[in-house]
Amino acid sequence: MRVLALCLAFVIGLVACAHGPERHAARELKRINHGLDKAIAGDWRDPGNVARDRYRHPRETLAFFGIRRDLTVIEIWPGRGWYSEILAPYLRKKGHYIAAMSLPERSGDEAAQSSAQKTLDTLRAKFAKDPDAYDAAEVVQFEPAAPVLGPPGSADAVLTFRNVHNWVSAGTEVQMFEAMFEVLKPGGTLGLIDHRAASGADLGSVNGTGYLPEAYVINLAVRAGFQLQGRSEINANPADTKDYPKGVWTLPPTLRLGDTDRDKYLAIGESDRMTLRFVKPAN
Repeated sequence: MRVLALCLAFVIGLVACAHGPERHAARELKRINHGLDKAIAGDWRDPGNVARDRYRHPRETLAFFGIRRDLTVIEIWPGRGWYSEILAPYLRKKGHYIAAMSLPERSGDEAAQSSAQKTLDTLRAKFAKDPDAYDAAEVVQFEPAAPVLGPPGSADAVLTFRNVHNWVSAGTEVQMFEAMFEVLKPGGTLGLIDHRAASGADLGSVNGTGYLPEAYVINLAVRAGFQLQGRSEINANPADTKDYPKGVWTLPPTLRLGDTDRDKYLAIGESDRMTLRFVKPAN
């Protein structure tokens, strides 16, 4: 009987050990989701931005990227701060949120300089208006043609949302991926979202539309040294036919055609998007 009891105890121990990592992962995911839920529900968020949650799925997206509240996270080109409204408060106490913006005075022609400066001023004004949410947020600037995003190996995660197509248009995509790789710690995460071209489309056929072939984006990251760790359909939109007069900007939120077929494009919603997670190899 004693031998049988010892054997039973051994088996139970093995089962407990086998389920230990799964339980730990489940608890960790629950903590991440709870913190994100609080940040997403924050009263500091712009109502217009909140209305976009149904297209952008911030809770599921950031959980997929594994963004914990104790990480140092760099967001590349946050624009007017859609994700800043969630990330900066979420990381405020235990982590560090860094918004990496282009240097306006070096961003190209006069119109581009003015637009970049206006975006930077808008983001800084958002942070200054509500210190209870944003007082720990940091803004850094970089030269787009030779980007340095921070000290090498200083970030746990780098995130960028719908920006790679702009880098491709500017011819700076290789430099940006190399810079993101350089600033990450070994084992760090690159989380990336962009407008996804139709299956089988090549880069030349979608030039100027805002859409990118998913394979092309993955190859950019791999060439920089990243390994693809996961892909998700969280931000997929099968209603997006990707064949519009003004490219992806025909759809909301831009609606570049104005009132022309507005209801049609509102019904489609925001674009079909790739959601990719890469890792900088630990070795």
